[in-house]
Amino acid sequence: MRKESQAMVSNLEPLKSGQAQTAPESENMLEIQNLKKHFPIKAGVLQRTTGYVKAVNGIDFTIEKGETFGLVGESGCGKSTAGRTIIRLYEPTEGNIAFDGEDITRKKEKDLFNLRRDMQMIFQDPFSSLNPRKTVGSMLQEPLKVHGLYKSQRERKEKCQEIMGRVGLNPSFINRYPHEFSGGQRQRIGIARALVLEPKMIVADEPVSALDVSIQSQVLNLLNDLQEDFDLTYLFIAHDLSVVKHFSDRIGVMYLGNMAEVAEKNDLYGEPLHPYTQALLSAVPRSHPREQKRERITLTGELPSPANPPNGCVFHTRCPFVMDHCKEVVPEMQEIRPNHYVACHLYN
Repeated sequence: MRKESQAMVSNLEPLKSGQAQTAPESENMLEIQNLKKHFPIKAGVLQRTTGYVKAVNGIDFTIEKGETFGLVGESGCGKSTAGRTIIRLYEPTEGNIAFDGEDITRKKEKDLFNLRRDMQMIFQDPFSSLNPRKTVGSMLQEPLKVHGLYKSQRERKEKCQEIMGRVGLNPSFINRYPHEFSGGQRQRIGIARALVLEPKMIVADEPVSALDVSIQSQVLNLLNDLQEDFDLTYLFIAHDLSVVKHFSDRIGVMYLGNMAEVAEKNDLYGEPLHPYTQALLSAVPRSHPREQKRERITLTGELPSPANPPNGCVFHTRCPFVMDHCKEVVPEMQEIRPNHYVACHLYN
């Protein structure tokens, strides 16, 4: 479900210098096709490649402009690697990444410079993602300097204070250091840093998992308000299914580097189709006594290594409905219901 675009209200002049070239109009902010990211395994004195960790092994999905797409799965499933590869912090091994109608898969770093303004990231740990030796002001002004935005230091300071106020921080704290803030405040600094360049899309990599439960809802509400005000598109990465349901429009479920299911959130939570998604949702506590109770599904066996994934369907070693066919043939992602896609041989 796409959110209505709203113009950003600012007291300062719109950013002009260093803007990226206008890309062709597209309904989708992001289009991912067969994306793979494999990390080489080195061994021996000569550090020869002996294999690959297939962190992301061929995923497909799109994100509409103004939409929040949730990406969920167990720890180690490759969702964070996918997010970093999409914004080109990691070089993709294979596949295609189209951002706002422009193919950025093979762009060199110098060609990505202007695009960096439009793609920002919020990191998981607010304690390690901020430089302890820099003040909030210097951290927020640095990207403005790098991209040549605003003419004077005074204008850059005003912009940073404006953004601080927008994320719920006292603008007078601009000269303070990260250790002087709480965990929730530090994450707000991280959000401000991602927001100061007025991007089109933000990849939020588990932005609330390191925070207390009482603070999580405040940060999520803030992100939701900012999306409306700044017309943002989110790729929201998390392992907490309750958080993803609250915050996302559509959801993709990853398992061992592969996409298992993609659907609107109400369809996914109301009637999950993939056995892995069913198992994940069966473990989510009910938020209301009248909510239908799901039968608990316990997965047996260990999670296979991404360095040596199983043949066929990667989930077949733990699937309660496994068939001989599953052990040999990789299932294709298919649309079982309108806008509800699943990669499972049960629906062939």
